Amino acid sequence: MKRRNFIKNASLTSVGIAVGSSLLNCADTPSEEKKTATAALTTNAKTPLPLVIATWHVIDATAKAMEILQAGGNALDAVEQGCMIEEANEKGQSVGKGGLPDRDGNVTLDACIMDKHGNCGSVVYLQDITHAVSVARKVMEETPHVMLAGEGAKQFAVTKGFKPEDLLTDASKEAWEKWKIESKYKPIINIENHDTIGMLAIDKNGDISGACTTSGLAYKMGGRVGDSPIIGSGLFVDNEIGAAVATGLGEEVVKTVGSFLVVELMRQGKSPQEACEEAISRIVNKPNSNYKNFQVGYIAVNKQGVTGSYSIHQWFSMTKFNDGVNEQIQSDYFNKT
Repeated sequence: MKRRNFIKNASLTSVGIAVGSSLLNCADTPSEEKKTATAALTTNAKTPLPLVIATWHVIDATAKAMEILQAGGNALDAVEQGCMIEEANEKGQSVGKGGLPDRDGNVTLDACIMDKHGNCGSVVYLQDITHAVSVARKVMEETPHVMLAGEGAKQFAVTKGFKPEDLLTDASKEAWEKWKIESKYKPIINIENHDTIGMLAIDKNGDISGACTTSGLAYKMGGRVGDSPIIGSGLFVDNEIGAAVATGLGEEVVKTVGSFLVVELMRQGKSPQEACEEAISRIVNKPNSNYKNFQVGYIAVNKQGVTGSYSIHQWFSMTKFNDGVNEQIQSDYFNKT
């Protein structure tokens, strides 16, 4: 940068901070103006890079992603390998191996991935392959397509060297057997624990990538696909603006194209937190919304590394690894009644 441009930009930055500080310190400043000034200052704050965020309490996954980034790896490698940790976690019962099955006893996986260039890949209704996120990346990088489904997705994975295996563990089979006693078909949304892992990362170059992977709703109808593998719904990345990922009842996320909405709201000037809150309001404020009976949560990050998270109900959380700290952060939420 030329010296005079640097001095000019530095001066403008100083003026902006001074004005923002004056607004915040003014005793008679309306609360909405204070809120706007705070958001502006926060949005312009410099966050140390690299950075990783993920839905729910998944510190092992974010640790793996940060390991990749600290070694000089890119954000795409980080989100893939971070998500793979949860896909291999049989105790999770919601992602990859050990996931709870559909009503017929089949574990079916959905996943997608998106890079800094806007390239994306997705698999839906994938069976017998643990690392769905890696298959999605192969779709993105080694086919002319964005999405492969079902048996076609499995056969593609096998040709790429993925080993088929039985994903229904003893624990998940036992849970399914108990469910079959009454077989009440009702979406089971656990508002306190993760049903999907969505991960976003910014590498040392400032480039953003994201991934999302899940075994979907427990005891769903055979063939059901949620939001997680749908680009724009479960995940969206715009390297100029930021990225967002969703978790919860996928049908409701799809209806509002939620992750794309969050990113577009950031494009319009909202902070990641404000964008997540607005995306949730689009769901809960729909006519005849049944939001008290399901959960949806969003996490987001903008190009400056500022993050946000918000959900319908309490207990949703985000894991954030940044500046040497890997921590679970409880999300603010809408339904406080």
